[in-house]
Amino acid sequence: MTAFPTAGPAAALIELRGIGRDFGTAQAPSTVLDGIDLRIEAGEYVAIVGPSGSGKSTLMNILGGLDRPSRGQYLHEGRDVSRCSADELAALRRHSFGFVFQRYNLLAGDSALANVEVPALYAGVDAGERRRRAAALLDRLGLAGRSGHRPDQLSGGQQQRVSIARALMNGAQVILADEPTGALDRESGRQVMALLRELHEAGHTLVLITHDEAVARQAGRRIRIEDGRIVEDQRLAGPAAAPAAPVAATPPPPSARSSWRHDLGEALRLAQRALRSHLLRTALTLLGVVIGVASVVAMLALGDGSKAQVLERIEAMGADLLVVRPGARNVRTREESASLLPEDAAAIAELPGVRLAVPEYGQAQQIRAGSVDVTTQVNGTGVDYAQARGWRLAAGTFHSAADERGAAAVLVLGHTVAQQLFEDGSDPVGQTVLVRNVPFLVIGVLAPKGASASGNDQDDVALMPLSTARLRLYGRAHLRAITVQVQDVARADAVADTVRALLRERHGKDDFQVRNMASLLETASQTQDTLTLLLGSVAAISLLVGGIGVMNIMWVSVTERVREIGIRMACGARMRHILMQFNLEALLVCSAGGLIGVALGLAAAALAEQAGAPVRFAGLPIVLALGTSLGIGLLFGYLPARRAARLDPVQALATQ
Repeated sequence: MTAFPTAGPAAALIELRGIGRDFGTAQAPSTVLDGIDLRIEAGEYVAIVGPSGSGKSTLMNILGGLDRPSRGQYLHEGRDVSRCSADELAALRRHSFGFVFQRYNLLAGDSALANVEVPALYAGVDAGERRRRAAALLDRLGLAGRSGHRPDQLSGGQQQRVSIARALMNGAQVILADEPTGALDRESGRQVMALLRELHEAGHTLVLITHDEAVARQAGRRIRIEDGRIVEDQRLAGPAAAPAAPVAATPPPPSARSSWRHDLGEALRLAQRALRSHLLRTALTLLGVVIGVASVVAMLALGDGSKAQVLERIEAMGADLLVVRPGARNVRTREESASLLPEDAAAIAELPGVRLAVPEYGQAQQIRAGSVDVTTQVNGTGVDYAQARGWRLAAGTFHSAADERGAAAVLVLGHTVAQQLFEDGSDPVGQTVLVRNVPFLVIGVLAPKGASASGNDQDDVALMPLSTARLRLYGRAHLRAITVQVQDVARADAVADTVRALLRERHGKDDFQVRNMASLLETASQTQDTLTLLLGSVAAISLLVGGIGVMNIMWVSVTERVREIGIRMACGARMRHILMQFNLEALLVCSAGGLIGVALGLAAAALAEQAGAPVRFAGLPIVLALGTSLGIGLLFGYLPARRAARLDPVQALATQ
């Protein structure tokens, strides 16, 4: 707490000068205290009496730092605390005052031992020392066998003794007791008053708020308040004032003073306990985050898998290829489309940057093997076709230059065609098939390549020498396409321009098209990235909705636990303690939801993969989903936590 100027060595323990407290609005104020002048010395036993509504409880709240005066000056040991900050008032409550309330104000979900520990928790005392000190206090007050019981398992008198033990936890100088016997039976009330008398005899300063004259007569001084003013201040023949050795507040040892590390650890422990005590609410809060994170992980895995599959299919066709086809754009007449010749392929092969230029004929034809007929694409092509396309052989050989020169009737089957023609499992190589009633010898079977980028089956094809196709089947010289393999993919665009220039010079017009497979690969990649982003955005929206759900549940949690927050503030909790606890609750929920969501998202993606969908697992989407869930916990948990930290202690304690 900040240092304040002192009033000299003769300063009283508590001194009020012209204290007033107003409620309501500036236009319609309601004055509860007006011009209170009061001096209380260390070791006194003071009873403040008065009818209901006289302002005595408001006076106690100001004395204990739970409330602020509207005007006047409040001095504690000569220091002016009437204008302290909220955290400075919390420090005053933590080290100098202990509260005993009429309604006990114990934390319902905690044991008696844990309730007694609360003030020391916010004073920075380590857990072991807190438990030892709390257990000793409960033993001293006759509750050693009840330390593990929750408040609802204790009688009223026992609960009030727990409250007294809590007030003594940090060695408070001043015990403020607000109607300590008001909710007790006669015997329990007598026991509590006996305890308070013992505390006074031990040197504590007692300020007792009561409307019971019999209780007030046990004090050494009685102050009567009516209509917000002190109307009587009388010394009684009760306990002597100012014992010889008044109690001084006992701050925690330097090694145990409150620190961010200690506060964070304790807030984490409290957050975990609060979440465990409300499992259904925690589960409902988790649900939105789980669904959001699972959606992000699964959607991105499916999107990345789809992208990888499309790119693999395009790459399988050859990323280093240019495909030259006859016909200008938007020209569909057969005459103009019949423009490419084998000589064009030979000329392209001589261009710099070109590794291979392979001509192709092709039409759909029927192939017969025995009694089985299959209709497939039958292409006549050059001997370098398999090399240009990166297509391996599963069996046999590819046709040779000699086959090309002799227009040999040989055929290489695609994987799909071979399976369909020889469904009995026999080896196709060496067998004879008919193409348009022309017998062909099967000399090889291509390795399976799968579907193309457009989804067509690349293995549904049969290949023969270019000369054979022209002379034995099609009888024409014009090509269906020229496949050009470039030496350097990075220069594919430049080579494509060179090919266009050559064909334009040879043909005298643009009666052809050149498609760059590398550009197609880039375009497909960009398209798939857009689709993946769209899928991720849809999933992110569900995660955002989950975050809003977290905020709503946290608002409900704060509303339900207002009284708990007031109790913690009365025990010395700073704003940062409350802020940390509720922020950590949201963070823990979102962290757990993120981990569960990742597991479910991976499981959903794995099931989709088993069903045949393309899936690709990557670490970055998982990290992003987890990071986003943590960010949502911090973002959407902050506003409810901030509201909790800014609650007024008096109003919070008054909440039912």
